[in-house]
Amino acid sequence: MVVRGLTCRVVPRLCMQFSLPVLVMSVLALRHAGPAADAARGNEGTQLKSTRVFVGSKPGEERKLVGIKLCWCPAGRFVMGSPRTEPERRPGENQVVVTLTKGFWAGKYEVTQGDWKRIVGPLPGPLTPAGGEGDDLPVYNVNYAEAVDFCRKLTEKGRASGELASGWEFRLPTEAQWEYACRAGTTTATAFGDKIGSKQANFRGEHPYNGAEAGPSLNRAAKVGSYPPNAWGLHDMHGNVVEWCRDWYHARLPGGTDPDLSSVLGTKNRTGDYSRSRRGSAWTDDGWASRSAFRQRFEPERRADHIGFRVVAVEL
Repeated sequence: MVVRGLTCRVVPRLCMQFSLPVLVMSVLALRHAGPAADAARGNEGTQLKSTRVFVGSKPGEERKLVGIKLCWCPAGRFVMGSPRTEPERRPGENQVVVTLTKGFWAGKYEVTQGDWKRIVGPLPGPLTPAGGEGDDLPVYNVNYAEAVDFCRKLTEKGRASGELASGWEFRLPTEAQWEYACRAGTTTATAFGDKIGSKQANFRGEHPYNGAEAGPSLNRAAKVGSYPPNAWGLHDMHGNVVEWCRDWYHARLPGGTDPDLSSVLGTKNRTGDYSRSRRGSAWTDDGWASRSAFRQRFEPERRADHIGFRVVAVEL
């Protein structure tokens, strides 16, 4: 008997093991499932290929997605926090070892007012003379929830345009991702060494860190990219505006593998509520706050003209 081109001469072993009705039903089922199975395998292969293409090949590699310039931060292991010998270290910086098992793309610049208007619309808060107005200036007066919503809308636009690979999304960085990206492979107090002055970052230059040369203070935000990048091409990880992070603030740094404290309430404030983590320093700060390990907390609903954020694109 022939079943759509299949004969017992072609598959004699099957014919010996199964009755003819069973054999017929099995062959028909296989033929019927073939296209669907092939499509599923094709989709899986396409998704895998898309993810592989989307992964960077070297630290600092650049790409642009949905109008946002990004730099690649490879998977790796680093020591988070500051050594006890680091000048002007603060509580909560005791060192821990962190392993990040997946690389990620970090915003080359802090999110700008131009980015915000393009992705969201009207600016999130009032303008101030010190914060300034301009598409190349960092967005400010933005609270935590608004920064998260920006990331969500950026993800939606990236998926709709096909620029963002399947299985990836934009979000705020965890504290571990932020410090890893800031250090860019360094172990010194800042990404530029154990000293930092106002030629390297926008802070109160008359108060440099650890003996660096004193310099002028802008006393205002600067256009993103006005100061030198770190080794991975990221600008303003030190100075300009402080940046929201994804995590709740905990008094102790999270160590281990891929730490993410975004859903784990942390240390209570004196007022009984909780804060989200912020990283980096601002034009309002002295030089010591520009250390890579420096941490800050802020209630998520609050906003200020020296607080902004940057995005990361991560694989889920």
